[in-house]
Amino acid sequence: MNRRLAAAIVCLMSTSILGVGVLAQTPATPPPLAPVVADKPDYTALVEGKPVDSRVNENVRDKPAFPGQTRAPYHKTAPYKLTEITAGLHAPWALGFLPDGKFLVTEKLPGTLRVISPDGNIAPPVAGVDGLAQGWPQTGMFDLVLDPKFASNHRIYFTFFGFDRGMISGIQVARATFNQAANALRDVKVIFKARPQTPNDNRTGIGSRSGGRMVMGKDGYLYITIGDRDTGGSYPWLVAQTLDTHLGKILRITTEGKPAPGNPFTGPKDKEDGAYPEIWAIGGRSQEGLTVDNDGNIWETEHGPRGGDELNLVKRGANYGWPVVTHGIDYPGNPTGDNEASRPGIEEPVYYWSPSPGVSQVAFYKGDLFPEWKNSVFVATLRGNALERLTLSNGKVVNEEPLLTEVKMRLRDVRVGPDGAVYVLSDSGGGSITNNTPLGSKLLKLTPQ
Repeated sequence: MNRRLAAAIVCLMSTSILGVGVLAQTPATPPPLAPVVADKPDYTALVEGKPVDSRVNENVRDKPAFPGQTRAPYHKTAPYKLTEITAGLHAPWALGFLPDGKFLVTEKLPGTLRVISPDGNIAPPVAGVDGLAQGWPQTGMFDLVLDPKFASNHRIYFTFFGFDRGMISGIQVARATFNQAANALRDVKVIFKARPQTPNDNRTGIGSRSGGRMVMGKDGYLYITIGDRDTGGSYPWLVAQTLDTHLGKILRITTEGKPAPGNPFTGPKDKEDGAYPEIWAIGGRSQEGLTVDNDGNIWETEHGPRGGDELNLVKRGANYGWPVVTHGIDYPGNPTGDNEASRPGIEEPVYYWSPSPGVSQVAFYKGDLFPEWKNSVFVATLRGNALERLTLSNGKVVNEEPLLTEVKMRLRDVRVGPDGAVYVLSDSGGGSITNNTPLGSKLLKLTPQ
């Protein structure tokens, strides 16, 4: 979607970050209740060539926009060996690979960085994170990016948040130098704060739908997801469709925290309308995954409401529709937004899942250990308790395969290591950010059998 159309939508909706938007259309008659479905597909009943998910779609009005947009056929590929590196993590969120073969992991609450050895030894928390909360009792951690020149400059970037009794502040980005020998950060600097920094609506700030994923593109700029932080309902807050807030957006900034050159909403009219110049794309809900493919394209995964979890190819200035259109429904079973799954000018997801598996991080396979996994994209799922492997051909998903169903845990992060193995972080917690998540989250490794 181009800049003029995005601005037109903004003007039509005339919603600011200081108010609560209400969509104009109201269903004329009460909608039917959605069917009750199991939490996850029956992975014991997979049939080659048939969809992985045989459950009914909870949105009875939903239709894909093109063949293969959902329910791709199941295809079994390479057997794998599963190695448990450790099972002693507390709510891990993101994984990075250090040059010496060790791992750097963020734990969301309490917000810590940990170094893990290949033998499973977990070092004490990395020093230097304290004090980032800036007025909040606690600091939480989300994503982690190692600088491409980390071996020489030891620089890292990470997203974090302030936290207080279930309330989460806006996403912030910090830059630091990691002294691995001292197990400490130095020269820690906050380079960016998403706005609004604190909740400004009584339905937000409960610690969910926050975004916080971050990658460095091949252009050398940081891309960051910011969730809409709305608590839900049939007529959601419209912030994802307005340009005067970072909520519901994908941002693009320099490593100094400034708006990156070439961002789409930086013209004179955009400035007049109060558009934030860091915005790269709009219309996001709860973006849980972000990655760069082998060709340098940016991809995102996000939660729909009830149904409609999405895999999106991120494009400059595009509008991904939330909350105007969605393939899902509201949790009680009634339509949400304008009760539309598609609309001209709104970017279609490359793939979507209904019912929702609770998609999390996404990663493209870039290794040589698994020849059968070339052109594969992995999507970790929370509710689904599986690692979805999708095969892309000509920009469309042609088959799907659930992996790691034997682990029977929420899966938070997936990365392809320098050695070609696939690494996954499990999450022993629940659906919201909490201090009470038990130890027991795992770092797992997949290699050929």
